[in-house]
Amino acid sequence: QVQLVESGGGLVQPGGSLRLSCTASGVTLDYIQWFRQAPGEEREGVSCISTSDGKTDYADPVKGRFTISRDNAKNTVYLQMNNLKPEDTAIYYCAAGILCWWGDYWGQGTQVTVFS
Repeated sequence: QVQLVESGGGLVQPGGSLRLSCTASGVTLDYIQWFRQAPGEEREGVSCISTSDGKTDYADPVKGRFTISRDNAKNTVYLQMNNLKPEDTAIYYCAAGILCWWGDYWGQGTQVTVFS
């Protein structure tokens, strides 16, 4: 059974930090990525990482603020989010896929709220 479980969301003030975790079981695919969806908006890609060589990619709005990393021994991918802004408020989903920016399997999501 494929399962992706996110954790680490919460409430934070602008400029604050959060670290999201995504633990995968039952699946081994080439890429793990984070997407997000804000209320009334379409889902958008945030970052992806290759599980084989660790190469990463980021969407422009988060470059320089977010860092994706992996711990293959724990089957876990992290998203360190620094200098958070109100526009980062969204439900964050992790997904496993055969391509970067492509999700074949999805987690349930974790809420991130950045408020003043």
